[in-house]
Order: sequence, then structure tokens, then C-alpha cells
Amino acid sequence: MKLFTLACALLTLSLTGCIGAPVALTPQTEQRLKAQAPIRFLLTFDDGPSASGYNNPSRSVIADLAHNPVLPGIKAVFFLQTEAARSGGSSRGRKTMEREHAAGHILAFHTATALHTNHRWLNDAELERTLTEGAADIASITGTSPVLVRPPFWNYDKRTFAAYQRHGLQVLLTDLSANDGKIWGFNGSPRRRANLYRQLSLVRERIALGELPTVDGVIPVVMTFHDINRYTARHMQEYLQILMDSAHINGLNTAVEPFYTDTTQLQRAALARTVKVVSEPVHLPGVWNWVWNADSR
Repeated sequence: MKLFTLACALLTLSLTGCIGAPVALTPQTEQRLKAQAPIRFLLTFDDGPSASGYNNPSRSVIADLAHNPVLPGIKAVFFLQTEAARSGGSSRGRKTMEREHAAGHILAFHTATALHTNHRWLNDAELERTLTEGAADIASITGTSPVLVRPPFWNYDKRTFAAYQRHGLQVLLTDLSANDGKIWGFNGSPRRRANLYRQLSLVRERIALGELPTVDGVIPVVMTFHDINRYTARHMQEYLQILMDSAHINGLNTAVEPFYTDTTQLQRAALARTVKVVSEPVHLPGVWNWVWNADSR
């Protein structure tokens, strides 16, 4: 627990401190990019839906994805807290999940506990119960069990990974993060552009080396937001433009449709980006790879 507390403190410091400059685009990388497919941003949202009765941020995000000047009709993956009182465990939260599904978004599993609990802290019986209950919550709306899971705090081990697989769940992590997981207190992001410029420059290097798969003629780049963050909701349309600007600055070509508008293509892309085996090396934004080092798995 002391190590976890230290890790959280270092993480907070890193998110509030200086953001490095983007990795320089070298002629070699620029040449390699010419052989790669264009990118398409795959948007994901964690911790929702919001149960707020006032200016609901999740519903605001749904509206902005449907109507915005960059690309109307964007579809996203929502990783849900299906039993949390301030999220899917409320009647308003369930109705918001229904709206997400009706709009063509993918409902995926995050937690089915009262709090945002790390699955590694649950015993076998608790883990089994939460996976079964969460899948049933989502299936009650969509008619089918979810196929995607994002472990809370991105954290999993051999035991939890095996449990996900038994329940037909595949782990989807992320390439980019808005660092907007803070919901209460100061939840703004004054360096949101610098953050995403830098993160995408690192992902660009992997794209140039051919490390990311091509699906339906494009390379899906996974982006994570939190739809229960009011700052994110208020700036959703701006974030879409920041992603477009980030691609341009980093020398990346975007697809004609730079975001997903087809649910079936979205699901194929998401499944292609999932972690296939528990020992697979993963690349997480910021210091998360240090917080959850390979030894923990």
C-alpha cells in the first residue's frame, strides 16, 4: 500500500508538472510514415455515465459527438461503471447508457463495484461476481454481453486477465490520454494541447515502425477521455480539433473520416487493438507503465 501511495503521489506530480516538447520529426521517420496507412482516432470514455441531474456531462458529450464542426456522427466506446451510485447504478445513469446505445456507441465494461475499485484487489468470488453482474447490466440494454473491458487504473495481472477471458472480455488500453481522470475539485487541463502534441509524437514513432495494426485501411489510435469530467464535456469539440491539430503537427496523415462513424468498423478496430496475451508488452501514456511495471503481471 505504501508503494501504491507513493506511485499515486508521483503520478499526480507528473500530471501537474512540465510537459516535454514533442519528439522531433526526423527525415527517416517522415519517410517511414509514407509507407503507413492514415490514422483514425478511436475515442473512448471511462467512468461514466454521469448520474447528474444538472447539465449532465455524459449527455453533453453524446450531443457533441453527434453534432460538431469536425465530423458529425462520431461513434465512441464508453467503459461503464454499471453499479456505482454516481454512474450506472442510478436510474438516470441507466437512461444515459440507453441513450449511448441508441446513438450507436459501444457499451463496454469498466467496473460493477460501488467504487472505482482495482480488480486486482478483489478476491476470486468478488471478481467473478462483478464481471457477471457488469456483463448482465450492459446486456440488459444492448441485448448482448460486452466484449471489451478496460481494467480500472489500466491495471491487471494473470489472474484478472484470465477472468476477463473466461467472460469473453478483451482488454483495450490506450495510446493517448487527456489526463482528465480527476472529477471533483480543479479538473481543468490548461496544458491540454501540449499534452496531446507530446503523447501523439511518441505514438507516431511506433506507427512509423509499423507497430500498430491497420484495420479497414486505417491505423486506429486509441484516445481516452472521461465523460463525467465537466471540463472535458465543456471542451469536447475543442478536444476534437486538438487531435486534428496534433496529427498535423506530428506529420501524420488522417483518414478522410478522422474519427469512427460506423459502429461495426469501430468494434473491429477496438478488438484489433486489444491485448492478446497477458505477457504482451504494453505502452501506456505518461508514467503508467512505471506505476504498473511488468513484474506486477
